[in-house]
Amino acid sequence: MGKKRKLQRFAENETFANLFQHQDYDILNDAFPLKGKWHEYFGNRNPIIVELGCGKGEYTVSMAKQFHDKNFIGIDRKGARLWRGCKDAIEQNIPNAAFIRTRIDNIEHYFAPGEVAEIWVTFPDPQPKKARRRLVSPNFVERYKKVWGDIGILHLKTDSRLLYQYLIETSQEEHWEIIENIEDIYAQNDPKYPYLTEIQTFYEKKWLEEGSIISYIKIQIQK
Repeated sequence: MGKKRKLQRFAENETFANLFQHQDYDILNDAFPLKGKWHEYFGNRNPIIVELGCGKGEYTVSMAKQFHDKNFIGIDRKGARLWRGCKDAIEQNIPNAAFIRTRIDNIEHYFAPGEVAEIWVTFPDPQPKKARRRLVSPNFVERYKKVWGDIGILHLKTDSRLLYQYLIETSQEEHWEIIENIEDIYAQNDPKYPYLTEIQTFYEKKWLEEGSIISYIKIQIQK
């Protein structure tokens, strides 16, 4: 993407009411204004679902369109990517979708304990040499526990065999409950989860063209 186009997107991001950017808040010294008040922003008490590393927001926007009884918040640190999701949500009049531009490490600064019901991780970097940096590692789950209630739900959708097997093994070690485990979502095409195949991210389409297997795991974790 050219520099001029990127700057144009950054400028337009400043006008989006559904985007909250890290540079606008001193989260380390003052509470983020919507922390503990996201239900006021959405105007309802519906469950809040967070997508980490949401990229262009394909999953956040599409899930919000399908599930009007839930609120969806996509998080990514790349403003040029978030521009697409924010714009789509506004143009398609999807009020239950919002976005935060920040690092995933800062998640507890944006949500109060018990405010988040579920977390989605779609096609994250498998971090082959740094297990602690994997978004489904115990290291990150400890952060998620700070915003979940007594029980939290973690979803992983991935093309990485390493990450898929890692989460299965880690769940056994950490005594996390695996609720659903679909090794090849396109081969099994489970009717209970049509959105697993109906919603495709930019990277998912790329992996499918290359013949990759796409897997899905749903985990329940207690504090």
